[in-house]
Amino acid sequence: MTVDHQTLALLLFSAFVAVTLGITTWVSRHRQGSAEEFYAGGRLFSPMENGFAIAGDYMSAASFLGISGLIALFGYDGLLYSVGFLVAWLVVLFLVAELVRNCGRFTLADVVVSRMSERPVRIAAGTSSVTVSVLYLVAQMVGAGSLVALLLGGTSAAAQSWTVIGVGALMVIYVSFGGMRATTWIQIVKAVLLLGGTVTLTVLVLLRFRGDFDQLLLTAAERSGHGKAFLAPGLRYGGDWTARLDFISLGLALVLGTAGLPHILSRFYTVPTARAARRSVVWSIGLIGGFYLMTIVLGFGAAAIVGPDAVRGSNAAGNTAVPLLALDLGGGANSTGGTVFFAIVAAIAFATILAVVAGITLASSASVAHDLYASLRRRQAKPRSEVAVARIAAVGVGVVAIALGLLARDLNVAFLVGLAFAVAASANLPVLLYSLFWRGFTTRGAVWSVYGGLIPAVVLVVLSPVVSGSPESLFPGVDFQYFPLQNPGLVSIPLGFLAGWLGTVTSAELPDEAKHAETEVRSLTGAGAV
Repeated sequence: MTVDHQTLALLLFSAFVAVTLGITTWVSRHRQGSAEEFYAGGRLFSPMENGFAIAGDYMSAASFLGISGLIALFGYDGLLYSVGFLVAWLVVLFLVAELVRNCGRFTLADVVVSRMSERPVRIAAGTSSVTVSVLYLVAQMVGAGSLVALLLGGTSAAAQSWTVIGVGALMVIYVSFGGMRATTWIQIVKAVLLLGGTVTLTVLVLLRFRGDFDQLLLTAAERSGHGKAFLAPGLRYGGDWTARLDFISLGLALVLGTAGLPHILSRFYTVPTARAARRSVVWSIGLIGGFYLMTIVLGFGAAAIVGPDAVRGSNAAGNTAVPLLALDLGGGANSTGGTVFFAIVAAIAFATILAVVAGITLASSASVAHDLYASLRRRQAKPRSEVAVARIAAVGVGVVAIALGLLARDLNVAFLVGLAFAVAASANLPVLLYSLFWRGFTTRGAVWSVYGGLIPAVVLVVLSPVVSGSPESLFPGVDFQYFPLQNPGLVSIPLGFLAGWLGTVTSAELPDEAKHAETEVRSLTGAGAV
């Protein structure tokens, strides 16, 4: 990229950082000592504000960069991510949002422990939430590194590393000083910027083809080198039965995983009532649905205008397809319009990464402090000391995410998020649904459900082609690949549900009928909700 590209993109990104740090500074002047203020922003946000914040939290670098890149490289098969991410919100709307808001306070564990022995369940749920959050954070770090590599001409590995470190440092500042209130406003600003940029690029792509979507698809297929196969299923997931099972596994993970993501569940506590939580989801579905429809246009637009070879040449995983598309739509590499468009898109992508990592870091630090720290202490932790621990935990989570982000820099960000969704669907969703809907569920069932999904999911990822055994692996020089699928969801999600059932039926503990009745009334009516 030219010096103009670099300078303008960095200026725009610096402006966003300055604005968000200003928001954080302003919010930090308000009292942040109470757990409710730090974790839930005082529960003062309206459904529309929270809907925009949820959309900002959910529309990550995986969505903006990764999905469009996968569609540009693999055509129809890349659409699975767009469809899966969107359909997942129906599960959230109908099964989770209102009930979670009524039953919990700050974290997933709050919902489960309402009728269980508190300590073992909190430790299990807290461990699972931190694991999912760190996996999700890694994807955002990889997206940041890819953008900077493109911005600086792709020549400096050190620049990628320092960018990952810088993003990690900023997210720690946002969470430590601003809590949920600052994080929410950062996500709202980012959602508006991202939607505005995506709408602009989508309109320009359609104008390039005079509004003829068929012509766009045919041109993309022609430039792909695969012909009509580019527009049909199977280019990535249709080679053999292993690839087809991977397709099913990924679909399950995407559709079921959203309802178990800690940073999404925590957003339902920032509104005053369960009705407001439900309306927040309706707002977010509208915003997210429109966004994912536009990623389809951007993905095929990148294939048709930039070409898969150029996309792959810039970044093997396709993470830079959208910035390259913006560069071309603006007039090319040496044009003023191309420079401006590229800089704006790069700045929006950076803003996307910062906003999402802030939300995830807050959710994971809340799990460490509210679930793990409070459970492991011999006496009950005071809210103020708990918030202090959460701030320290944000630093620790940031360090781990930076280290893993540096390790996984060459993987597609949408693919990495798929792994996080698989772990969330395996470990968090079974215990959540059992707790809300199974009268006979017990403490042993809850603990077994979490670990019975979490441990197999993580172990299968370690033993999969993602980590070793192929040139695209994290460790291409070694081979301890024993599990053939890249996404573990097909195996680990049923194991999570099975473990919860098995733990319950083998438990000597009698389920507390009165507590279940109380939880059921509270979840459905909101009576007694915080």
